[in-house]
Amino acid sequence: MGLKRTAKFRQDAVRIALTSGLTRKQGADDPGVGLSTLNQWITAHRDTDVVSKQDLGLAQENDRLRRENRILTEERDILKKSDAVLRKPKGVRFRFVEEHCGT
Repeated sequence: MGLKRTAKFRQDAVRIALTSGLTRKQGADDPGVGLSTLNQWITAHRDTDVVSKQDLGLAQENDRLRRENRILTEERDILKKSDAVLRKPKGVRFRFVEEHCGT
């Protein structure tokens, strides 16, 4: 038989899962509950004020910034690779451009 969790524990798990920026799987692993259990708790607490509007707004802003940071990191890595290729002989540079431009 499963372990009974208190209402406070459930609310805290839901709040952390919704505001931490972690995936649902990571959010479920942290307090030691199953993914389906956490999803049920989130559904049950959806209409309550477990997460304040301010916390939810901050979590959404963090998600946006994480996405932007990931994109900028990928762009930087591409530029680093292309810079390294541009320093190579002419034949290598053109092969790199052909491979990455789709022509």
